[in-house]
Amino acid sequence: MVNQKHIIQTITNAILLGKVAHAYLFCGPRGTGKTTVARILAKAVNCEDRGKNFEPCNKCAACVEINDGKSMDLIEIDAASNRGIDEIRELKEGIRFSPARLKYKVFIIDEVHMLTREAFNALLKTLEEPPSHAIFILATTEVHKMPQTIISRCQRFDFHKFILSDIVSRLKFIAKEEKVKIEQSALELIALNADGAIRDAESLLGQVMAMEDKEITLEEVQTILGTVDISAVIEMANFILKKDASGAVGFINKIVEEGYDLGQFAKSLINYFRKMMILKTAASNEIEQFKNLVAPEFTKEQLETILAQGQKLSSTDLIKLIKLFIDAENQIKSAVFPQLPLELVVVELLAPKV
Repeated sequence: MVNQKHIIQTITNAILLGKVAHAYLFCGPRGTGKTTVARILAKAVNCEDRGKNFEPCNKCAACVEINDGKSMDLIEIDAASNRGIDEIRELKEGIRFSPARLKYKVFIIDEVHMLTREAFNALLKTLEEPPSHAIFILATTEVHKMPQTIISRCQRFDFHKFILSDIVSRLKFIAKEEKVKIEQSALELIALNADGAIRDAESLLGQVMAMEDKEITLEEVQTILGTVDISAVIEMANFILKKDASGAVGFINKIVEEGYDLGQFAKSLINYFRKMMILKTAASNEIEQFKNLVAPEFTKEQLETILAQGQKLSSTDLIKLIKLFIDAENQIKSAVFPQLPLELVVVELLAPKV
């Protein structure tokens, strides 16, 4: 399990002290390891030969059964497609029976916020009086949709998005295991596009490695993902700063001709101007701290560029820019001409008023 050390340590200590709860709530953004930790916990509480650090051995009969997906005592439910009261009633019936082979019967309910109100009420009764052999692990990306009565009966763990360096390290490890050489800048681009989700990053890396190219470059990754280099975003920002409407419109159409994803380009622009706005608010002695928070991927030259560009725009201008590009990004998919929303932003901002 990558990162989430605050969760791993707490659960490990609970197993060590013999204080495993009967209901857990794992919440956080997609692709941050909620279901993975749930499965590891199911193995850890049932493992017949746990090590000193209380990790499952992956060799005993219980671990092998769970790894192979053959255990009758590990029940995974997708609440997105099984959200009604009938499914929860079946679950309640199954809980009454002791585990077939393992020590604990573990129920993992994914996307639990999708359950109906009646299903939640049925689940609540079970959580109030759980049998000693049952452990519930509820996972959700939208904890605000969960009833407080359910939340209050669970031990809650909040999963965090991954920082760029952790994602890059994980991707580098996978590439090494697969004997694939890939440029550092290419790994960083994949990590940036994953938006803090390790699962998304691994999926994107798999897509890139499917080329079966033993030496993957940044340019190849840009082509596959339909993304543009940071230099293209900086160039577009320069057109805006120079109030060069024709240059900006021409550049947008050049991006289209080269086959890049305009939605992704718009997101890159929004992200770039957001970073510019945040760095602009930082005092001179806080620049490095803010850089590590919002732009850890920037080189020294890129940081100097964005700071210099930020000096030429007022906070009001930046806010207007970001709002216009957000609207444009939302309209790109449904536009008759995908480049039109971006062109309209440029004309509204830069073209002389007639």
